[in-house]
Amino acid sequence: MALTNFTTNGAALAAELHWLGEVIATRLALYFGLESARKTIAAVPVPDLAAAPSAYAALVQELGLSPSERLVLALALAPHVQPQVLDAFFARNAVHFDRSFTEFGGLRGKGHGGFLPTGETALFLLAGDDLPKRLRWQTKLWQDSALTRADLVRLVPAEAGEPAASGALAIPADQLARLLTGQRAEPTYNSDFPARLVTTPLAWKDLVLDFQVSEEVAELRTWLQHQDELLADKHLRRHLKPGYRALFYGPPGTGKTLTACLLGQATGRPVYRIDLSMVVSKYIGETEKNLARVFDMAEHRHWILFFDEADALFGKRSTAASSSNDRHANQETAYLLQRIEEFPGVAILASNLKGNLDEAFSRRFQAMIYFPMPAPAERLRLWQQAFAGPARLPADDNFEDIAEQHALAGGAIANVLRYCVLASRRHNRPVALADVRKGIQRELAKQGKTS
Repeated sequence: MALTNFTTNGAALAAELHWLGEVIATRLALYFGLESARKTIAAVPVPDLAAAPSAYAALVQELGLSPSERLVLALALAPHVQPQVLDAFFARNAVHFDRSFTEFGGLRGKGHGGFLPTGETALFLLAGDDLPKRLRWQTKLWQDSALTRADLVRLVPAEAGEPAASGALAIPADQLARLLTGQRAEPTYNSDFPARLVTTPLAWKDLVLDFQVSEEVAELRTWLQHQDELLADKHLRRHLKPGYRALFYGPPGTGKTLTACLLGQATGRPVYRIDLSMVVSKYIGETEKNLARVFDMAEHRHWILFFDEADALFGKRSTAASSSNDRHANQETAYLLQRIEEFPGVAILASNLKGNLDEAFSRRFQAMIYFPMPAPAERLRLWQQAFAGPARLPADDNFEDIAEQHALAGGAIANVLRYCVLASRRHNRPVALADVRKGIQRELAKQGKTS
């Protein structure tokens, strides 16, 4: 972001936080019966962001935030930008044992010396001691506000047995980056977020599929492009659920992951891959916890979720659930199925073998697309696409015989290409047909084949 953009965004944030400070001062004065120039917090002038060309202003306008929603956003943002704005909430209640005021809410961090606002803080700021207004906001703020729909501010779950509003106000890291810089940071792969953004430099012309598979993929692409338009129709909305669930199955290297990436590329949606074999935990509840954040973020960001190695969780299992492990596995599967069915976006599950999956799951998919090994004509296209440019073979060599003789998928052909260009670089010579044949033998050996 250019310096001038930081300057304009900083100015917009400064105005917003100054307004928050004025509202806090007004609320406290009114609550304690002190002299105040204003009779309500609504009398505090709201900054006009329409004339402020900043990332923060653009986001506020894009989401159509009301003044009250802006106030809660500024409250959650303050500890990250101007924590001193919240110092007024450190006031002590001298009447009741010189302790903090319960109604202010708030937390103290382990390293942060400032006041960390909670749901109670937001409710106090919006409603003061007006109980009916508090109840309205307590329902609206976390269930039907633009902040919640956009996943801009979260109410962190409170400790067991404690009031829900005692949870901290939190802004997801990627949203915080967007508010401060105008650029959303990608979430980092870790145990709390077991998903990776996957992309491809390839285009649709590089995807080699037979006609039937191409038609089925085109149906999914059409849904991605027109879902909102279709569901705007009242009749269709009554009969069709938001979202789309598809199973991609077939041998490795046949284009399942590439197809998912290209669907995202064509519709402007990030694709996040979750490897279920890496997520499933032996500890009860951990699988659900590991996946919950992925689903929560995906629902607000229009992601495509791509579950690789799906048979790790959807494999055939005993329905009797005679052991605790069986019951635990069934519990994990039921949770994931529920989240996938409720997910309003596109969820794609990938497996090498459809037979590995429990047949009871079949009805839950709108599409089950088989990616077969490419036929000779398709293999020829794959070889020709891979060995173009610097890897092109001499004019008298071609791949027709190779495509006819060796049943290799696109992933294996890419491995042959890698071997050939490395051999070319090592020996400082052009790629030769002998290199191709050597690379093919290496790939066949991996599969336990000779031809």
